[in-house]
Amino acid sequence: MSEFNMSDLTSTLPAGLSAEDRAGLVNVLKSKLHELSGQHPDFLDTLSADVRQRVGVLKDLQSQHDELEAKYLEEKAELEAKYLKLYEPLYAKRYEIVNGLTEVDGVSSDNLVDKENNESSEDKGVPNFWLTAMKSNEVLADEISESDEGALKFLKDIKWCRIDGAKGFKLELFFNPNPYFKNSVLTKTYEMVNEEDHILEKAIGTEIGWFPGKNLTQKVLRKKAKKGSRSLKPPITKSEDCDSFFNFFNPPEIPDDEDDIDEDTAELLQNQMEHDYDIGSTIRDKIIPHAVSWFTGEAAQTDEYETEDEEDDDDDDEDDVDDDEDDDGDEDEEDVKSKKK
Repeated sequence: MSEFNMSDLTSTLPAGLSAEDRAGLVNVLKSKLHELSGQHPDFLDTLSADVRQRVGVLKDLQSQHDELEAKYLEEKAELEAKYLKLYEPLYAKRYEIVNGLTEVDGVSSDNLVDKENNESSEDKGVPNFWLTAMKSNEVLADEISESDEGALKFLKDIKWCRIDGAKGFKLELFFNPNPYFKNSVLTKTYEMVNEEDHILEKAIGTEIGWFPGKNLTQKVLRKKAKKGSRSLKPPITKSEDCDSFFNFFNPPEIPDDEDDIDEDTAELLQNQMEHDYDIGSTIRDKIIPHAVSWFTGEAAQTDEYETEDEEDDDDDDEDDVDDDEDDDGDEDEEDVKSKKK
């Protein structure tokens, strides 16, 4: 298709048109030309030259801001890495105390745990440290069933680290030998699209090697024999999923073909992924750095007060709206009375 100039188009317009009609017709012709060329009119083209110039300066300012933000995120990552290194000896000391590998001043060291066998007892270390800390947090307490507690008593440490060469982080939960599963460590990895906005790409969990009959994420249902039946056949059993903290290691997955997902399913999947990320970020940001405060319950009280303050603020906002509505209602009634008079 040959190229056209707007001056060529406007020169063909009939004479005698008003300035307003002429401008309107020019815009119609302009849109038609863009359609013919397979392009859509740029929003900036609809602005005056002066406004476009101002917007251009604003875009330059935005570019400068983006450059500074990139440097901020880079320095933030370096600062985080620096302090994670500084935290390590503190976490190592905490691990030894919790698991009875070392003793604090003023306490007898006769009953220290054998470091090779890592055996524990009620009078060594701090029993049920991580289980108690996690149960004090409202988000995690909702995930821990009564059946889970037996396994979580064997939890001896929790760590997290950044993913090498990618955005996201990995959680590691370390367990003493236990009668529930073979794994000594369970991991959960979060790969992020955007960490600042908490946009999750996918989550990857550990496949748990459950011992026979010990799978806490499944419950076994047995079909009762009919009354009077003398059948020697074993009862029919079947398994079904049940609530368990250990479902955390089997996160929701996004289907390969997203076009097959209807709107309701997509919304349910999004809610599941957000909830899953909420659990992981709670362990990383609250439990790991402040474990003893959650163990004693102090962190739970602080968290509760902060939540109540936020709710009070919301209630105040609602009250303000109600008051405004009441005031408007009073004014309306006064107006009606004055009109009647």
